[in-house]
Amino acid sequence: MTGVRVNSFRNGGKEDAELLGGKGANLAEMTKAGLPVPPGFTITTEMCRQYYSNGCRLPEGLMDEVLRAMVELERVQQRRFGSAECPLLVSVRSGAVTSMPGMMDTILNLGLTDQTVEGLAKLTHNRRFAYDCYRRFIQMYGSVVYNIEAVHFERILQQEKLLAGCTEDQQLTEESLNSLVQKFKQLIEVRSERLFPQDVKQQLQEAVEAVFLSWSSPRAKVYRKVHHIPHDQGTAVNIQSMVFGNMGETSGTGVLFTRNPSTGEPDLFGEYLMNAQGEDVVGGTRTPVSISQLEVTLPHAYEELALCAKQLELQYRDMQDIEFTIENGKLYLLQTRNAKRNARAALQVAADLVKEGLISKEEAVMRIDVQHLNHMLHRSLHTAAGHRAIATGLPASPGAACGQAVFDADTADEWKRLGKSVILVRMETTPEDIHGIVAAEGILTLRGGMTSHAAVVARGMGKPCVCGCEALQINEEQRQLIAEGNVIREGDWITIDGGSGQVIPGRIELQDANVSPEMLLILQWADEIRAMKVLANADSPADARKAREFGAEGIGLCRTEHMFLSPARVPIVQQMIMADKDIDRQLALNRLLPMQRADFE
Repeated sequence: MTGVRVNSFRNGGKEDAELLGGKGANLAEMTKAGLPVPPGFTITTEMCRQYYSNGCRLPEGLMDEVLRAMVELERVQQRRFGSAECPLLVSVRSGAVTSMPGMMDTILNLGLTDQTVEGLAKLTHNRRFAYDCYRRFIQMYGSVVYNIEAVHFERILQQEKLLAGCTEDQQLTEESLNSLVQKFKQLIEVRSERLFPQDVKQQLQEAVEAVFLSWSSPRAKVYRKVHHIPHDQGTAVNIQSMVFGNMGETSGTGVLFTRNPSTGEPDLFGEYLMNAQGEDVVGGTRTPVSISQLEVTLPHAYEELALCAKQLELQYRDMQDIEFTIENGKLYLLQTRNAKRNARAALQVAADLVKEGLISKEEAVMRIDVQHLNHMLHRSLHTAAGHRAIATGLPASPGAACGQAVFDADTADEWKRLGKSVILVRMETTPEDIHGIVAAEGILTLRGGMTSHAAVVARGMGKPCVCGCEALQINEEQRQLIAEGNVIREGDWITIDGGSGQVIPGRIELQDANVSPEMLLILQWADEIRAMKVLANADSPADARKAREFGAEGIGLCRTEHMFLSPARVPIVQQMIMADKDIDRQLALNRLLPMQRADFE
């Protein structure tokens, strides 16, 4: 595919990720496999690299190629981009070579204007739906293109819901949504000193540039640094015909894992929302319901989704993370990728895929990152420690963590630098919180589900996380967490259990994890395959015993000076150092000698 700048989903496949990005390559692969993927095209990663080398200007002639691809999309969809009669709407989404969930920008419903929204209303016979799409688009566009903080839009939305006497977005009437459209446009004008564009070609170009720019956003840079992703890869841009999960009660959107990303169990795992768009699920603004409920709500869509999940796992020979939308009962797949998973799940999935004949033992061993083994040593609540949970949320990423409560990412990062252990507490996390998530021992959110941004990122980092803890309240002005009459102030200690979802006030004793059978099995396979001996660093008998338990064949380095650092021995060492007379020094040495001999015996 050398020299390709704009690529239709009908061409290419998963092997072209370097050029098309992971999302674009997988959309092409799914299209080739005949799966229900809305048509679209990809602007390649090379164009992103040229954009930056050209002083953040689009390569010459690129937008002409993009508009020609839009004409082909119009032909396929039988709609017109910018038409007031039969408008074509698209999503503009990032797609890096290496998956970076939530770190770059997305815009949905692009192509809506004051004229085309009326066309969409007539086309669908649903004015409320049309204006819901328009207010969502203006909000996303203002945040992504004009860098207006989401909190300003959210404040207006909450005020409108208060005026309308409702608590949920989907309860807003057509009149309320139209009011939001006007207020959002006014906000953009005030905050950016620009009018919201009514030219759809301008919208498209500015959106493409915004996605390219999001590659160099602070949150994306932090994520790449943490996960050792090269900074020069660049991102592709995927432009795809919109399908709508917010069209009514037989429409919805969700995220599906082909196996449980916390345990590795081979059952469908995920969440969805009816009458919603994708950002509602992953953004954490609404708490979704379990994917198992979809079998009751829309059984035909669930059955098709389960078949697609099985096909994709066989095709990719790995656990998949699938984004889907249902429009008026019809299923569409918007993305698949190898799923982020925690250490326990990684070991379980690798072992199971070998048993199922999908991969070899060698592949299984190579899929386990050394950090997965470190993460398996996550601590849990001590069984003997008495505690009372003040709330229970969704167990989004296992392991237990204690820390001082903080309520924003900057404070978490600052306190971590001071040597403090912190728990990051948020209404919901956003990609801008990545540095706080890195700094925190664990994450607690009041909204969002098991597939929200906080859950996905925490699992990838092996950090405990509890999401969707709706029994809690945050007082942001006083920086307090409130539940059942308990008030936790910033700096107070709290404990979270990402395995059970419990939130516990105070500092609870934790215990080390036990090694799973799957971990031992993977290590056994590694022993069968390896061509070198593995010796351990051990400075105490306890270290040596633990090393043998993990399969080390001997001790490669023993730093004897560390043997003198136990509380019982330090005073004797101090006596030896401070002794004024040789006889006193010898007496101290005589006391230490049998201790060290016993260690080696």
